Amino acid sequence: MKVRNAIRMTLPVLGTVIAVLLLTRECFGQTPPPPTVDVAKPLARTVDRWDEYTGRFEAVQQVDVRPRVSGFLTSIAFTDGQIVKPGDLLFTIDARPYEIAVDSAKADVAKAKAQVAQAATDVARAQQLIGNQAITQRDVDARKATLDVAQAQELSAEAALRNAQLNLEWTRVTAPIGGRVSDRKVDVGNLVDSASSVLTRIVSLDPIHFIFDASEADYLRYSRLATDRKRASSRDAPTPVDVRLADEADWTWHGAMNFVDNQLGARTGVIRGRAVFANPDHFLVPGEFGRARLFGGKIDVLLIPDAAVLSDQANRIALVVGPDAKLAARPLQLGPIALGMRAVTGGLSVDDRVVVGGLANPFIRPGVQVTPHDIEIKAAAER
Repeated sequence: MKVRNAIRMTLPVLGTVIAVLLLTRECFGQTPPPPTVDVAKPLARTVDRWDEYTGRFEAVQQVDVRPRVSGFLTSIAFTDGQIVKPGDLLFTIDARPYEIAVDSAKADVAKAKAQVAQAATDVARAQQLIGNQAITQRDVDARKATLDVAQAQELSAEAALRNAQLNLEWTRVTAPIGGRVSDRKVDVGNLVDSASSVLTRIVSLDPIHFIFDASEADYLRYSRLATDRKRASSRDAPTPVDVRLADEADWTWHGAMNFVDNQLGARTGVIRGRAVFANPDHFLVPGEFGRARLFGGKIDVLLIPDAAVLSDQANRIALVVGPDAKLAARPLQLGPIALGMRAVTGGLSVDDRVVVGGLANPFIRPGVQVTPHDIEIKAAAER
């Protein structure tokens, strides 16, 4: 009796459990609806092409400061790393030996002048005596020759004096150019040699050059544009160049091309280009690396949001919706950011429906069927 009552009370509970299990099985057995994604057609636009290159800054002028005369260094007139102007005193070499040489050269000049005066007097007297036939013509010619030799010796003595004065002047080593001086390479008291000693180095800072290498393909494209009069050659016109430094997101520095090399490297296949930048505050320094962009003409591109560009191992792809509402991957050839969107130079057509929204869904991948929601995208300049 007790067992029968327990079974009667248990049956309703078992029925409820069975019903819940059946309902759960039916729910899990249903296919979930396709995920919804936002799709849009790319925008066809003609934009400026900017080619980017990595390069570094170089000084327009750099000079190794060397002594022109040998001697003991007696003083240093600059602080390591300071800005100097052309003609500023940098070093002083012991001038006493060169002062003595100047005095000696002056004495030689005075001696030569006295010999010239004596020889000139002898010639004048000979001219008077030849008229009275007191001396022969041979004696007159000899005295004229002596005068010529004395005059030549005077010229030589004057040249030696100028050389001695120049050596004395060179005991004051001055800055040949303006810019920032490096540290001293020789201390006071050392003997410096005009043939081998380097005292310091000076690099100019304003203006400053930016050096970079362009590929042969880029060089040919620039040449074609110049031939078709779509872009002036950088050899003939100051093509604008923008540079940003390693810690900059914007193109902060603005300059212009002023040189293109005369040949491509036989081994590297690149050609060297150079731009010049104003640097009045001396912020840019030689040796600093940067990223440059150079105007490369007008190009026709398709624009899509940069967030729609995905990575597939080594490729950059975009997901497009096919006629069967299934996703397919398209490898892309990318250009720069233009009008606030990513420029695509290959891999898409203007009629493709590109997935631009809903990409965060983990089920969004090639081959998955989706529910597309068509939207319209606009470039930054059109909003």
